[in-house]
Amino acid sequence: MRVAPLVLRDGDRDELAALVRSKTVRADVARRARMMLLAADGDSNTQIAHTVGVSRPTVTLWRSRYEQAGIAGLLDEPRSGRPRTIDHAKVVAATLAPPPKKYGVTHWSSRLLGKHLGIDNTTVAAAWREYGVKPWRSETFKFSTDPELVAKVTDVVGLYLAPPENAIVLCVDEKSQIQALDRTAPMLPMRIGSVEKRTHDYVRHGTSTLFAALDIATGKVTGLCRPRHRHQEFLTFLRHLDRAYPERDLHLVMDNYATHKKAEIRAWLAEHPRFHVHFTPTSASWMNLVEVWFGIIERQAIHRGTFGSVKELNAKIRAFITGWNTRCAPFVWTKTADQILAKANRQDTSTTDH
Repeated sequence: MRVAPLVLRDGDRDELAALVRSKTVRADVARRARMMLLAADGDSNTQIAHTVGVSRPTVTLWRSRYEQAGIAGLLDEPRSGRPRTIDHAKVVAATLAPPPKKYGVTHWSSRLLGKHLGIDNTTVAAAWREYGVKPWRSETFKFSTDPELVAKVTDVVGLYLAPPENAIVLCVDEKSQIQALDRTAPMLPMRIGSVEKRTHDYVRHGTSTLFAALDIATGKVTGLCRPRHRHQEFLTFLRHLDRAYPERDLHLVMDNYATHKKAEIRAWLAEHPRFHVHFTPTSASWMNLVEVWFGIIERQAIHRGTFGSVKELNAKIRAFITGWNTRCAPFVWTKTADQILAKANRQDTSTTDH
């Protein structure tokens, strides 16, 4: 017998879809939300069970729960059991306080805090899950103090989202101090059941600097390797771009590194009016799309490479750029300036709202 499609309550489709996509909700809740979406699309209970990987009675159960209580019915009901004897809020409060000096550690582990409080480490872990406390994790942050933050963000994002007609936008930067590392023994290649292996020690054969310009319209990269990282080498790269992109106006997105602002560089740019420079805000070099490409070449060509000389390293970099330009696609910028600036406001670095 065919079951009629499930009728969702107003606004529930978007909320159910959000539960399915969420990386923080429990897997069983996300699975139940997916079942309701499939039911609303007209799939039979048998089809849903096969698609989701559960039994047909399970689909029937949660469909009934949704019809009775909506999305709230998809959540597990409180179960009977012994009342909690340990206040999780007090456990979390102890977690947020630094460990005593006698322990010699920078942050708590569940076992150390459990021993300190005289409780089981699983209780500590349960309190951390309830309050979303993760002492083992640490992230970095940096606030831009650029007085022209709003103007620079608006300018650079405007180039990405609406580039000027009949002009080329290039994201320009340099990856300096790339080491030509050689291993002390030949690498062992990947085999069936065994990953690639290399020795932990290495021999240094010098360094190279890669100057690169990413065309945001095509994703193609123009690169130049030089032994040093000075304004003289950067000026050479600008002349290289001048020859590589003749006649067209060039808009260069660059960070605030001192090399980019030397008097010689400013003088050369003044003599070449078709070059237009757009600086990213200080402490916001992540806005330069070529940084994404630098991460790609590091992972795919440099980090696991072995180089007996700087010459070999430079040859590998040039080969990667050549291969990249035959298969590349542009990176798509999605955030507006307003969205970025809304997150650029300083956040509280401490709170007493425990």
